[in-house]
Amino acid sequence: MQTLFCQPAGGPSLFSAEGFVGLVFLITVGLIIAGAVVATTSRRLVRCVAGLALAFTGVAGLYYFLLSPFVAMMQMLIYVGAVSILIAFAIMMADPEDHTGRGRTGALASPIGAAVGAFLFVALAYLGVKTEWQAFPRQGTGDMEAVGKAFLTTYSLVFELISIVLLLAIIGALVLARRGRSRA
Repeated sequence: MQTLFCQPAGGPSLFSAEGFVGLVFLITVGLIIAGAVVATTSRRLVRCVAGLALAFTGVAGLYYFLLSPFVAMMQMLIYVGAVSILIAFAIMMADPEDHTGRGRTGALASPIGAAVGAFLFVALAYLGVKTEWQAFPRQGTGDMEAVGKAFLTTYSLVFELISIVLLLAIIGALVLARRGRSRA
């Protein structure tokens, strides 16, 4: 005998497991968008770093949502913990009275940037809606030994790129700190 599964006509309810997962996903995406908006629109550098850390935290939440807790933990440790704090220290060491106006751009930079961003958003949204997504079977058990072996064999390039990102963050922090201290 065949079992019938009844779904509500309007989709899953908010009080079901599927509805709650969808709500958590939307909150995580909202966290990323809010952090990105704060990071790009704030005039104070400390608020920009806080927005960047908030966006990084949201990305870690997406990694956890995608059943990858190890990558989520690395995102929190490396980007939220190391890169954001390093940028915050560089801001604290920089000269607060540096108002040379070197950040000025042309009059067309903002409209062109907005147009490119809008085009990318529409193109990716269209691609996301029109693509027929397939669920892939989960491979492996996800234990730490398997993840460590994969990092040092299959994904060694990605592992090294993480260290390059950290190196660039350290160099950027040193450049900001040196520029601020050399004028004192």
